[in-house]
Amino acid sequence: MVDRRPAPYLGPMTTRIARLDSRALIRVSGPDARPFLHNLLTQDVETLADGDLRFGALLSPPGRLLFDLFIRGADGAVLLDVAADRRDALLQRLGIYKLRAQVEVEADDRPVFSAWGGPLPDGFVDDPRTKDLGGRGYGGTPVADATEADYRAHRLSVGVPDPAADAPSDTTYPIEANFDLLNGIDFQKGCFVGQETTSRMKRRGDIRKRMLPLAFEGPPPPVGAEILNGDLRAGEVLGGIDGLAMATVRLDRLDGALTVDGRAVTVRRPGWMTDRTQ
Repeated sequence: MVDRRPAPYLGPMTTRIARLDSRALIRVSGPDARPFLHNLLTQDVETLADGDLRFGALLSPPGRLLFDLFIRGADGAVLLDVAADRRDALLQRLGIYKLRAQVEVEADDRPVFSAWGGPLPDGFVDDPRTKDLGGRGYGGTPVADATEADYRAHRLSVGVPDPAADAPSDTTYPIEANFDLLNGIDFQKGCFVGQETTSRMKRRGDIRKRMLPLAFEGPPPPVGAEILNGDLRAGEVLGGIDGLAMATVRLDRLDGALTVDGRAVTVRRPGWMTDRTQ
């Protein structure tokens, strides 16, 4: 069953800040930095101005999701905000693509922060996926009064997947992780790695499954647990917290009573998704 009701209004909230140690930065500089990344990533980088923040990905040639990332224009260079445990792999892959491009690709050890729940602190930028998530900041010394676990709970409540955490394998297509609805793919920019498969899926509407939040009572089901609609497999749990998880679900099997390990569960369709698919 899909719950389409809007989230309840919780009243005014104070801003919370968390340091995201699961994220790390790469700095790409040099005269070819923007065209170099523009030809690789799902997002438009050539028009990226200093201070802009965009969401995108580097895909495999067959169009599978390899690295989700944020792209920040900074002092004539470009910062890539990527999963910390995948930074070395991305550095290596960018080095392979570099060839004769006049770019420097190096690790940047400044911390990554998220802020949500109230006005953004100075230096933070709206999260490009949806403003419901709050914003992101890079470097500096903001006072963190929340944990990364708090941010994860917030992200799950908004219904936005984190591909690096929720889909760590390279078997997911970006549209299945809602990149097309979260401003993660520029379909007007032309070629990028994996563009042919991605554009074909969007053009044909051949989208059979997506990542959606799953609500239930009690602790989260184990990762990989099957979601059933009667005797039919309707999806798979990707991980979560008490009462809420992210799941990959088949869009044609959401009507009816859904269960995981005999427990009733409900797939929630986030408000941002409803707004963008009408």
